[in-house]
Amino acid sequence: MPSVSPSSTELAVDAWEALFRSQVSLMRRFTADDIWDPISLREYDVLFTLSKCPESGLRLHDLNHEILLSQPSLSRMCERLEKLGYVARQQDPDDKRGTVVALTDEGLAVQRSIGLKHAARIRRYVGEALDDEELTLLERLCTKLRLAQVDIRDVNQKRE
Repeated sequence: MPSVSPSSTELAVDAWEALFRSQVSLMRRFTADDIWDPISLREYDVLFTLSKCPESGLRLHDLNHEILLSQPSLSRMCERLEKLGYVARQQDPDDKRGTVVALTDEGLAVQRSIGLKHAARIRRYVGEALDDEELTLLERLCTKLRLAQVDIRDVNQKRE
């Protein structure tokens, strides 16, 4: 683990602020895009996440770890997506207390249709701001930061 000095703390805070502010700017643009019909950006995020999972789906609890929503909000969203025919929910065969959510063929079609438009917007807003080398570095750094969170103990977590 890197040493922590006042300057490294300040640098970490500055880096976080830059990352966070960039995401805020981009998310405002993505949210304002007129590509989210018949679902919202948040609903698309659920469909996109499920599209990267096995056909059998993902436990609602595990899906919640991939999506920035509370468990109750995600449950309600999955109910709505099920009513639209975009996901199927069923009891987890391995744990009757759990629910497995899977993308339907119709849900996959909606995800792919919106995904093509969204990818074009990402290319415009992100790809036109950074060259290929910078995009590669950004992807590597963001992945490294995300994966490192597994090994960094939460501040409120008790030591074992």
